[in-house]
Amino acid sequence: MDTHRLIKEIIEEKKKSTIKLLQRLVQEDSVRGNESKAQAIVIEKCRKLGLELDIWEVKESDVLDHPFYRCDRENFEGNPNVVGVLKGTGGGRSLLLNGHIDVVPEGDRENWTYDPYGGVIEDGKLYGRGSTDMKGGSVALLLALEIVKELNIPLKGDILFQSVIEEESGGTGTLAALVRGYKADAAIIPEPTNMKIFPKQQGSMWFRLKIKGKSAHGGTRYEGVNAIDKAYTVIHTLQELESSRNKRVDDPLYRNIPIPLPINIGRIDSGKWPSSVPDLAIIEGRVGVGPWESLQQVEKEVEDALSKMNKVDSWFDHHPVEIEWFGGRWQPGDLSCEHELVEKLCYHANEVLQTTPIIEASPWGTDGGILSKGGNIPVVVFGPGTTEVAHDANEYIELNKIYQTAEILSLFILDWCNKES
Repeated sequence: MDTHRLIKEIIEEKKKSTIKLLQRLVQEDSVRGNESKAQAIVIEKCRKLGLELDIWEVKESDVLDHPFYRCDRENFEGNPNVVGVLKGTGGGRSLLLNGHIDVVPEGDRENWTYDPYGGVIEDGKLYGRGSTDMKGGSVALLLALEIVKELNIPLKGDILFQSVIEEESGGTGTLAALVRGYKADAAIIPEPTNMKIFPKQQGSMWFRLKIKGKSAHGGTRYEGVNAIDKAYTVIHTLQELESSRNKRVDDPLYRNIPIPLPINIGRIDSGKWPSSVPDLAIIEGRVGVGPWESLQQVEKEVEDALSKMNKVDSWFDHHPVEIEWFGGRWQPGDLSCEHELVEKLCYHANEVLQTTPIIEASPWGTDGGILSKGGNIPVVVFGPGTTEVAHDANEYIELNKIYQTAEILSLFILDWCNKES
């Protein structure tokens, strides 16, 4: 029996239904707090595949005491986590397939050529918010499971499929599944890597800075101290810190990434009136954490840099920058390129793509760090979407790459799960 040929035949047969499933998922605007309808579609598909389902609503009390928990959302009611298990016959290695159902907001609809929740297909691409990050990846997982079921080849190891909420704000869904007891001998997360293999993932943290000034009338602004001007000085210090941190990076997996550990300023708020000197500026942003670093190490480095602002400007002697670490926190992940998970995935990717896959480190955070650091699970991030369009207007995914991903993963599953644990 030529298993690979049968896999290709099954994919060809399932293309229309796969596209339809992805369209239905993209047509549900599953931003945080609105994940339920998209999850219902996932549940329906899992039932058709005959998976043993666990559907539950995350309670903050379940994860509140975990050191990895950090989320500004307290109520998850009505928006369940979903885990589907395909039980093996026993004695093999288990595999966790993790995807998130939540998407970021679509932003200004005027910037979209198509309806962000339309699921329009053109030139082999399906457009819509979440198509690449990461509903396309989750659909590839489900197609791989469907292929394995259709092949009717017994698997020794269990496969655990997860469709989790709240990844975009820090990973509460994956953390809740881990706390619930879901672990495996390895995990694959099909985030948009453009078919590259990421054994290492950057972590990240959100910060909020309060910079004080002194209010005055705009006509006599020289009597005040403009908090916006002081915020510029703080931003410049953060830029210098970013530069010095990145000069220390020597990991070869980051050689093609222009800024391995970015410090991004994502939001500035200051002033209430055009004719007044603002006395407060608030900056919110994100700092990248290297796979070799801890969140606590990076926190201290940022705090130390801001504590020395008085050496740049004496104003900060008596008005130090206030820093708050809030919202999302993504643990970094660090897996050796020589790990069997990486080697086997590379082998099957080469088998399908007829080229050696690129191995890099991810330029963004994923739920992989929660699984690796919290569950001691080897994790690789590998998926069909493209980073360039994630979170952007006109987000899309190339449908052919979904099929290729499913082909690679189905071959990998047969290999991995049938080896004795």
